[in-house]
Amino acid sequence: MPRSKVTVVGAGNVGATAAQRMFDKGYADIVLVDIVEGLPQGKALDMLESGPVVGSDASVVGTNDYADTAGSDVVVITSGIARRPGMSRDDLLLTNMNIITSVTQSVVEHSPDAILVIVTNPLDAMAQRAFQVSGFPKNRVVGMAGILDTARFRTFLAEELNVSVNSVEAYVLGGHGDTMVPVTASTTVGGQPISEVLSQDRIESIVKRTQDGGAEIVNLLKTGSAYYAPSAAIVQMVEAILFDRQEILPCTAYLEGEYGIDGLYVGVPIRLGAGGVEDVIRFNLTDTEQAELQNSAEAVRELVEVMAQYS
Repeated sequence: MPRSKVTVVGAGNVGATAAQRMFDKGYADIVLVDIVEGLPQGKALDMLESGPVVGSDASVVGTNDYADTAGSDVVVITSGIARRPGMSRDDLLLTNMNIITSVTQSVVEHSPDAILVIVTNPLDAMAQRAFQVSGFPKNRVVGMAGILDTARFRTFLAEELNVSVNSVEAYVLGGHGDTMVPVTASTTVGGQPISEVLSQDRIESIVKRTQDGGAEIVNLLKTGSAYYAPSAAIVQMVEAILFDRQEILPCTAYLEGEYGIDGLYVGVPIRLGAGGVEDVIRFNLTDTEQAELQNSAEAVRELVEVMAQYS
C-alpha cells in the first residue's frame, strides 16, 4: 500500500517536530517546506538519517520549492512569526495574514485536492483566511487549536487530582485565545463531574491557567513558544484524516448556523475523517457556556473584519 504524502509548511519548531513525529511512525512521506534556504533540507536530512534507528522507511524531503509538495494528501501550515513575551496571538494578525495568503496560494496550485490543517496564529482568523484564499470547500480547511487547549486543560486537571490524563474527559471550545471556553459542565473525571471532586475556585483557577497556557510557556522560554504539545495535536489530526478515524475532536471549523454562529471559523467539536470535517457535533451547553462561546466568536469576528480592511 503506497504511503500518504503530507506536506508541512514551516520548518520551525512546531513544523519540524510534527514532521519528525510522523516520520518516526513511517506511514507517510513527508515534505518539509520553508523559505529559508538550507533549513528544511538540513532538518529533513537529519530526520531521514534517524530512519534506521526508529525503523522508518518513509521519505522526508526538505525544500524551498512548492513544486516538491505536489499531490499532497494533507498540508499542515505552521509558517508565520511566533509569539514573543508580551505579545498576544492577535498581535501577529497582519504579518501572518500575508504569509498565510502566499502559502495557501502556493499549496493549492500544486495540491488542489489536499486537506489543509492550519496552525499559524491567530489561528481561527488564519483558518478563515486560508478558506477564503484556497477556494476549497469548508470541510477541507480545518484549524488545530481545541485539541491543544483541551490537552492542557486535561493535563492540569489530572495533575490536580493525581489521576491519569486518560481518566479526564473534557473539551475546550471557542477561539484559540484568551476567550477560549473550557466546557466545565460536561467535564468528567472517571465519569464523575468535576464539580463533584473540585471546588469552584479550583476549577476557575485551572480554567484560567488553560486560557493562559500558551503565554505561560512563552514567558518561561523567553525566546520561543510551545511546540511539543502543538505538534502532537497536529499529528492526531493528520492521523484522523489519513486513517479515516471519524474521531470527535475539538477543532476550528467553518460554522453556518451551528451554535448560533454563522460564516466564521471557531473551535467546536467535529467528526474528523478522510473528508476532513465530516460533521459538526452539537453539544448541549449551559447558558453561560453558550454566552462565552458567542463572546469568543465575536473576538474572532473582530480579527476577520480587520483583515478584510487590508485584503
